[in-house]
Amino acid sequence: MSALEPGAELEPQDYLVTRADLVAYAGASGDHNPIHQDEAVARMVGLPGVIAHGMYTMALAARAVATWSDEAEVVELGCKFTAPVVVPAEGGATVRVAGTVKSVADGRATIALEVTCGGEKVLGAPKAVVRV
Repeated sequence: MSALEPGAELEPQDYLVTRADLVAYAGASGDHNPIHQDEAVARMVGLPGVIAHGMYTMALAARAVATWSDEAEVVELGCKFTAPVVVPAEGGATVRVAGTVKSVADGRATIALEVTCGGEKVLGAPKAVVRV
């Protein structure tokens, strides 16, 4: 885990999110809200289209943290859901997770995250703390 040193900019991780991923996540999480699978329903409630589950997007951030930290124990993970990840019917949407190690102290590394889709931040103030 030598990469987790204060000031280190971590290699951005890209994740393609498809409609099939949303169906699988709905089954695993029990969140079957139709805005995550049905274009007409999503648009009817004012969304630009089918959107990824916020918790799925957050899970992608956790996946990046696991990659960077060699799967260290996550002590804290948090964010605000600020913008939706719109997932088109064909292809998908790419979520990019970037990170910067803010501090390492008392056996813990604090990582400030930036989670974007199409250049737009989709999670506000995302942060992870891992045991090192």
